[in-house]
This record gives sequence, C-alpha cells and structure tokens, in this order.
Amino acid sequence: MTQFAHNTLLAAALLAAAMGAQAAVSADEAAKLKTTLTPVGAEKAGNKDGTIPAWDGGLTKATPGYKNGDARPDLFPGEKPTLSINAKNMAQYADKLSDGVQALMKKYPDFRIDVYPTHRTAAAPQAVYDNTFKNATRAKTIEGGYGMEGAFGGVPFPIPKDGYEAIWNQRTAWRGGNVTLPTRVWVVTADGRRALASGGTQTLSQTFYAKDGSLEKFDGYYSLGKFVADAPGSKAGEAILALDGVSDAAPRGLWQYLVGQRRVRKAPSVAYDTPDSVTSGIGLFDEAFTLFGPIDKHELKLVGKKEMYIPYNNNRAAAAKVDELVTPNTLNPAQVRWELHRVWEVEATLAAGKRHVVPKRKYYIDEDSWQTALFDGWDAKGQLWRTNFALMLTAPDVPVVSNFVLWGGYDLQNSSYYLNMASNELPKQYEIVPPIPRSFFSAESLSSEGAR
Repeated sequence: MTQFAHNTLLAAALLAAAMGAQAAVSADEAAKLKTTLTPVGAEKAGNKDGTIPAWDGGLTKATPGYKNGDARPDLFPGEKPTLSINAKNMAQYADKLSDGVQALMKKYPDFRIDVYPTHRTAAAPQAVYDNTFKNATRAKTIEGGYGMEGAFGGVPFPIPKDGYEAIWNQRTAWRGGNVTLPTRVWVVTADGRRALASGGTQTLSQTFYAKDGSLEKFDGYYSLGKFVADAPGSKAGEAILALDGVSDAAPRGLWQYLVGQRRVRKAPSVAYDTPDSVTSGIGLFDEAFTLFGPIDKHELKLVGKKEMYIPYNNNRAAAAKVDELVTPNTLNPAQVRWELHRVWEVEATLAAGKRHVVPKRKYYIDEDSWQTALFDGWDAKGQLWRTNFALMLTAPDVPVVSNFVLWGGYDLQNSSYYLNMASNELPKQYEIVPPIPRSFFSAESLSSEGAR
C-alpha cells in the first residue's frame, strides 16, 4: 500500500469515527446545569410573557393520605381553562399547535383543546440530577447516533447537540424506576364504536436507574418490559417481553408467548412499522410508549426548541370513567388538560435505502421531563396520516411526570383512534415497586407468566 493510500484510508476512518461518535459537552457548558438550566437541562427561567413560569423544583411531595398505587388526585382541581382553541380560532394560535392537533380540529368541529395555567411539575430524585451532571461531560453517541455510551442513571445529554442525543434522552427518561400497572387498551372505530382491544398487566424496570448500579456495572440494557394479557378472552395469556439496550453490544431482545402455540418464540417483527396487535393494528409497534424499539430507519434532526400547547398534568383524565374519557371521534376534550410548555422538536426522515410506512415524523419532547407529549407522522405521499399523544401523568409521590400511561394515536385517514396504558376504573394505577429480579424478564419465565 502506498503512503498516499494509507493516509486516505486513515482519514476516512477518522471521519467515520467522528460521524459515529458525538463528543460530550465541556465542563463550562455542564456548569449551566447548576445555574441557568435545571438539573436535567431545561431553561430554568420562565418565558417573557409570563405564560410559562420559572421551574422551582417541581412537585416532590405526595398529596396527604395518598397510598402507592392509588389513582393520583387532580393536583389543580379548582382551576378553569384560560383559553379554548378549536377550528374557529386555531389560526390565531397555529404557531403553538402541532400539525396533528390542527388536523383534528379541521376534521372534527367539536374537537377543542382547553388550555390551563402552566405548572412545571416535573421532578426527579437527587440521584438522577447528580448522574445527569456526570453524564453531560462523559456521554457520547456511537454507531452513527443510534447507540450511546458513557451514560447511566440520569439524562444522557442534558444539553443536546443533535436529534440523536435528544431522542436518547427521551428513550432513557426517568419514569419512576420499577413500575407495574393493570391496563386496558381501547380502540374507537370510524363509526364511533368503542371496543376493548387488549387488557393485562404492564411491568417496567428501568435498569438504567438501578439504585445499586453505576456506569461501571451497567450492562447496556436500559429498559426491561413485560406485558401479560388477561383480556379479552381470546388474548388472555398472551405475553410480550422486550429488553432494550443502548448499543449493538446489548442487542435488543424480543419474545412473544402465544397461547394457541403454547411456546415462547423470538419476535423480531414486534418493531418498526409492524401493526401493533395490542391495539388491534390501529397503532404501529414503534409508536408504542411514543417510541418503542430501534429508530434506525430514520435520520434525526434537532430542529430546535419552541413553545407549544401539549397535554400535561392529566391526573383528572387518568382517574376518569372510561365512558367520560373515551368518546366517539376523539378523547373527550373536557377531560384532557393542555398547557403551554417549551418542547424540543426532532424531525425524523427516512434514511437512504430504508423503508417505513411513515417516512417522516415530528416529535415534540417536553424540556422538563425529556418525554414525548405529541408526535405526527406523514405517509409516502407527504400527507399527514397519524397524530399521537401522551397525556402526561404527574406523580409527586415518586416524583415523576410520566408519558408511560394514557398514550395513543389517531389515524386521520380512516378516522379511528386508540388509547393505550389506561388504568381507568382499575384497582391500581402506576404503582412503584421494589427492584424486580432479572429472572422475571427472562424468556424462560414468559410461558409460565402467560399460562397462569
């Protein structure tokens, strides 16, 4: 090999490495997490209009008398909407509305959003803040942005430089650590009929936040999840297990137990744009939890930060009767609380050589919790097709604001929608539990769990 060829290959390797790994921020930048930014990287100050207040630590104390697993009470029961937006006046507020919300207003004249005073209730344990500060100067993306390393126990990239970092923050956001909840999945068809698509128990273990863990001990799996169905009768006993990792060194594990087959099998199709069987096919698997599984079929661009009306502090909706919340065409506007918050906008566009039925998406990620509140999807013809939401439950007893419950989506083209992770009228709601043995999330345990 000539010296020229050797130098060319070396330069190419260095360029590839640079593209595949995003450097962490400097110590000076990280210091802002203790001054002008919140401990997770949001702007601490309010906005100029005073419609977004300053963050003062969030809510960290449970309502007196509250017991773990009970439905959280409405934290602001006496408040009234300061504004209602519908098709008639939405043009006045279009800069703060997602494309999907505007499409719903145009499609359904009765649909509106009731905007309440903004409360920045998001909070996390001190350990999450301490680890976030450490992550800021040590975490970096790898594998072209689709993997990461150097992060544990806190927000990986509190001062994000690109869309990949912002999405990693969303995927690993603090949601309470170890959580279990009974849940129902409701679907509503174009003719307004509501049906139970699935029901069961969902369990989440955020091993990324293990109390006895550390970066040195971390095995690369940030989230372990299991869903075991108990309704309707035709699905009772079915189960799905998902182990999600931060890089190729911790490859994704997916298994499914189907009662009719009486065996556990790997389920690589439980990903991307495969219709989600849990939602009777109305949703897609990578829309679950607002983002489920790999996203490597899209390139990610950090558009920036903006003020937007998003669902927030929706404890009332989480405690409502099913009939009061899940109504024809859309969720009942009177039950859903919207507030003005700052969000990070991330645009996902189909990568070269890849295929996906939703080639373009826009994600809107709450700056205070690093969780997606809304995202929209366009079809191959460039037409807006799907608009998804998470109602954001506030649990000061943890403390956390979580999008792990009450999420779903609207199909704007066939006029159906679904609501997933709804514990309404069930005996428990988003219960925080002790650390869960790793064996609970093994493929071997799936058949026994599903066959009960």
